[in-house]
Amino acid sequence: MNIWYLVKIGGVTMVVLLVMSVVSVAIILERFIFYRKKAKLKRKDFMLTIRQELKNKDLGRAIKICESSNAPFAQVTHAGLSFLDCSEKEISNNMERQIIIETVTLERFTSGVGTIGSVAVYIGLLGTILGILKAFHDVSISGSGGIGVIIGGISEALSTTAAGLCVAVPAVAAYNYFMKKIDDFIKDMELAASETMDLISIIKK
Repeated sequence: MNIWYLVKIGGVTMVVLLVMSVVSVAIILERFIFYRKKAKLKRKDFMLTIRQELKNKDLGRAIKICESSNAPFAQVTHAGLSFLDCSEKEISNNMERQIIIETVTLERFTSGVGTIGSVAVYIGLLGTILGILKAFHDVSISGSGGIGVIIGGISEALSTTAAGLCVAVPAVAAYNYFMKKIDDFIKDMELAASETMDLISIIKK
């Protein structure tokens, strides 16, 4: 049984699941590479560098370091340092807005994987039900074949359920992984915002 045979016996349902699997794999690979790039820089090392630059009264250098990094917490720190001449409330609000912006970017496409993980199983079950109905309908029309024909038809119909599970399980696992990574990014951004406020308070004294 190759993939084309499964598509043939599964009909439209199997085609839909095949398309969903391709989309799911594409999103999973894109997000995995995206998160790896974003997680290369460690927050502790970055904040130590920023602290040292600010101690040296080199705000311009600190801002350039933030701009050269694509880590979410670096952008949050940049949002704080770029509002250094404003009140602490305005600085804090600007960093909070940047956290929301970065979170939206991090969450891009993840809902698609979650939806595929939730829906694929039901689409597979729908294909199985349709396949079983077709098998019984064919037997009723031919009036022959017996239990062997029915079992053969049902076994083919169950292929869509198996395909649905094969699409859903990796998608759900990837979605849960993505949610954990996003949560880690958000924690880093919130900690960076808090540390940046502490540094700004020291500078303004």
